Amino acid sequence: MLKNYFKIAVRQLQKQKLYAAVKIGGFALSIAACLLIALYIRHEVSYDKYYPDADRIYRVVGEMSDNGVVNKGCSFPAPFAGAMKQQFPEIELAPRLMPSNLFTGAGSNQLRPAGRAENTYEEGFTYADPQLLEMFSIPMVYGDRAHALDEPNTIVISKRKADKYFPGENPVGKMLILNDDGKKPYRIGGVMEDIPTNSHLHGFDFLLTLKGHELWPGEQTTWGASNYENYIMVRPGTDIARLETRMLDYTVNEFYIPLLKQEGSKNLERLGKSLHLRLHLQPVGDIRLYSQGIDDSRSHGDIRFIWLFGAIAVFILIIACINFINLSTAKSANRAKEVGLKKAIGAFRSSLVQQFLAESLLYSVLSFIIGLLLAWLLLPYFNSLAGKSLSVPWTAWWLAPLFLASAVLIGLLAGLYPSFYLSAFRPMAVLKGHLSRGSRNANLRSVLVVFQFTTSVILIIGTFVIYRQMQFILNRKLGFDKDQVLMIQGAQTLGGQVRAFKEELRRLPQVKSVAVSDFLPVSGTKRNGNTFWKEGRQREDIGVPCQKWDIDHDYIRTMGMKIVAGRNFSPDMPSDSQAIILNQAMARKLFPNGENPVGQRITNYGTYEVIGVVADFNFESMRTHIEPLCMTLGNSPTIVAVKVGGTDMQGAIKAVTGVWKNFAAHQPFRYTFLDERFAQMYADVRRMGRIFTSFAVLAIIVACLGLFALSAFMAEQRSKEVSIRKVLGASVAQVTTLISKDFVKLVLIAVLLATPVAWWAMNQWLQDFAYRAEISWWMFPVTGLLVVLIALVTISFQSIKAAVANPVERLRAE
Repeated sequence: MLKNYFKIAVRQLQKQKLYAAVKIGGFALSIAACLLIALYIRHEVSYDKYYPDADRIYRVVGEMSDNGVVNKGCSFPAPFAGAMKQQFPEIELAPRLMPSNLFTGAGSNQLRPAGRAENTYEEGFTYADPQLLEMFSIPMVYGDRAHALDEPNTIVISKRKADKYFPGENPVGKMLILNDDGKKPYRIGGVMEDIPTNSHLHGFDFLLTLKGHELWPGEQTTWGASNYENYIMVRPGTDIARLETRMLDYTVNEFYIPLLKQEGSKNLERLGKSLHLRLHLQPVGDIRLYSQGIDDSRSHGDIRFIWLFGAIAVFILIIACINFINLSTAKSANRAKEVGLKKAIGAFRSSLVQQFLAESLLYSVLSFIIGLLLAWLLLPYFNSLAGKSLSVPWTAWWLAPLFLASAVLIGLLAGLYPSFYLSAFRPMAVLKGHLSRGSRNANLRSVLVVFQFTTSVILIIGTFVIYRQMQFILNRKLGFDKDQVLMIQGAQTLGGQVRAFKEELRRLPQVKSVAVSDFLPVSGTKRNGNTFWKEGRQREDIGVPCQKWDIDHDYIRTMGMKIVAGRNFSPDMPSDSQAIILNQAMARKLFPNGENPVGQRITNYGTYEVIGVVADFNFESMRTHIEPLCMTLGNSPTIVAVKVGGTDMQGAIKAVTGVWKNFAAHQPFRYTFLDERFAQMYADVRRMGRIFTSFAVLAIIVACLGLFALSAFMAEQRSKEVSIRKVLGASVAQVTTLISKDFVKLVLIAVLLATPVAWWAMNQWLQDFAYRAEISWWMFPVTGLLVVLIALVTISFQSIKAAVANPVERLRAE
């Protein structure tokens, strides 16, 4: 019997090629989209789940609430980890990590094996305690994990870097030179397996030991500087909530309060009033998707995007199922005689349900096979959209069973209603010719079409909003000029020749100005948090936290910033070594009563005279407001920024390269453009926009496939009516309008329903940005018009075909 069911299903497929193509094509497209999104979600949720003791590993997060403003971060003082481990026996391991670009060695470096002359630029350096390898059970290729970082000036490198610099060798014991500093070589203590892409530690290829390392004398014992991320592994059965409370109480009472008392800080009075502190132990598995608002050095995902993409996948699949249901019920009149005859000769309703479900299963299995192939073919494109390196797990044991179970489940769900609907026909009514349920009772089909296009409209409006926000970000006045600025990397290897290098660059006719500073208004460059007071007010006032950047005399001019009060640094004034320039946000915070800051003296670890105020400029993502900033003259020589004039950028790069080779013949010349680095800060927004666009197009295609088939069916059902109207004088335009208007009404209803939902959803998304474009009213009518036009084009072929047909042939058949 089952074989007979599928034989009938195959015959139906061959008989109704158009409808079968729409059903299978729509299903296959939606299944391909779902598979791609499923691969993406699977990768995102798998982050940091594979460690043997992942359920006992936590990252320490500090939270400070100041008059309702919440700041979260992972940076703690150097002695914090040791104090916690010593005080709380529940803590088994407490290693630290220092990935910040602020300090020499972390972030990026020029590197070469000892004995070689050529340096290579490498990223992915971080300082780490020896116990970090143990905590995360990082597999080793060479060396002993327990002792690989035990000695000062040791380093662990990844397998891919070992293969690059020491192919076919065991490099343990060999020396690496960083930034041409031959006085401080690093001995390789081990080679670790490459850290997987689904680890928040991915990208760290070089672990520098913190054993014996000190940023400055006394840095490892002070509680006044926070530079380290802290992880802890707790013992089984630990009460995490209780441990959080005890850790906070101990830290505040034993260390911070004595420090504040010693300094006479006003912050002591604020504890328990407007200033609230909290320690949170974040499960390591939550770092990837649940770190919004936490200031750390990682690139994160967002659990909201996971839910969003999952919802998109479900909606696209529902749209395809709707096509199946719509076309099955619409064609019911054509199957009515078949049902009536079978019931008349004794067929049970249950056997008819099984027959129609078999048809649905056949369509579903074929769709899954085609969809899987489409997903495989589209995966490279999707990887470029999502910034991933996903692959179909062909060899996974669960793939085939999951594939088959999904095909059966979706086939049953999509075919359930049509099966009961078609099998319910009464044979007497059908055989007397009293039944034409497919062309009547179309309320359900109308509701489903409205749902399809509502989903499509929401996705299209979302695409408009994301694109508009991206353009707003890239074209907004930032307070600095990001165009035609060349950022030369690795200049610290020039040593004392950096100033001479700068002067040679300034002599080039293509160069307008040159600045030396690692502090730039794009992510990935240095940052340095400090607290300032008015001179003599440290014990009376609350300090203003701000960024303190070291720049040179030409920095502000090179960056195209504007001095709004006072003056810039001058090389002719030696006293400027103790001068400082504020941004407007800092001036407002430090001098809230509107007094002129120029000429005032402010202090943190030193005292400075304010000589100028620079207009506010965005130096972080536009997701946050512009924060206070101070700039002083200082030595920060890793990056040299070159402002290029004219349009011959290639000629300018060639000239700059020539100067570099004169100073560093054995150093690779590396550069990026400031505007490109700025755009990279919003790569996630770009990716989201591209993904939204792709799935919006897919949703509208699948919806239009169903609309095309429905319009063909309706044209067929109303062919007699159309023929009579044409005989009575109706024009082609009138007949086309007659067939099209009902569908256009449904699309317009979908636009009306989608508009408030899309406005609310995208308004919520825009809340992540402190600076954002407004959602313009024109997006909604434009989207509505676009969707209506697409729908009209879809159904016009069938409408016009019916309108121009010869009415005589149809009426003769009657």
